[in-house]
Amino acid sequence: MLGGIDPKQMDALMRKMGIKSQSIDAEEVVIKGPKTIIIKEPQVTMMEVQGQKTFQIAGRIEETPADNKGDLNVIMEQTGASEDEARKALDDSHGDIAEAIMKIKKG
Repeated sequence: MLGGIDPKQMDALMRKMGIKSQSIDAEEVVIKGPKTIIIKEPQVTMMEVQGQKTFQIAGRIEETPADNKGDLNVIMEQTGASEDEARKALDDSHGDIAEAIMKIKKG
């Protein structure tokens, strides 16, 4: 029970307010950015309110550095920069490849 309310009662109350919710089976959830966040054994709930879908995710979190090897190759090919220069530009631009390329080209 959540806050003294039976889960079935909570679902009924949410439906009355126009909120649809649905559990989603998932093995893991991956969020990619400057760091990659992997959520293992997630409990995922999708809610829809006024046509807008939102997701609630709970689980065991693992955080890893983003895999930038491919990004570094693109930057080096486009600019002729060394791997170290490409890595610094990518770090300085928070993972934005286009911004990293522009920084290197501008000098």
